[in-house]
Amino acid sequence: MLKQQKTFQLKEADIKRNSIVIDASGKTLGRLASEITKILRGKHKPTFTTYADGGDFVIVINCEKITVTGNKEATKVYRYYTGAIDGLREIGYRTMKARKPSYIISHAVKGMMPKTRLANAQYKRLRVFVGPEHNMAAQKPIQAKI
Repeated sequence: MLKQQKTFQLKEADIKRNSIVIDASGKTLGRLASEITKILRGKHKPTFTTYADGGDFVIVINCEKITVTGNKEATKVYRYYTGAIDGLREIGYRTMKARKPSYIISHAVKGMMPKTRLANAQYKRLRVFVGPEHNMAAQKPIQAKI
């Protein structure tokens, strides 16, 4: 009689987190955001468990050098509501890239994460920096090949 293999379940004690640096220079926004989401959730590891937080930290540098395809640079709009009557504000992609380029990547990643409390905790491990420098050297980050 064959012995059945048990389903693997990730325990809190088994989690080992790494810091991964991703250079956004010349990368497409959506494709980069989906790779970042995969790393934050831990889906790149063989120990992935849906209900456990086994993902890694992600550090994104050169966020101002991200690209978008097609006509999105002219037509993409970021909206937010101030809470006042007639308080819907719209900011175009070019304006947002000039003002706050880190928001573009973090907003795209947030939209690709599941809408759960676990995903909110995983999203907090994302750091986005303008330029090639970051202040996370103490975490001994690994350079990603994406």
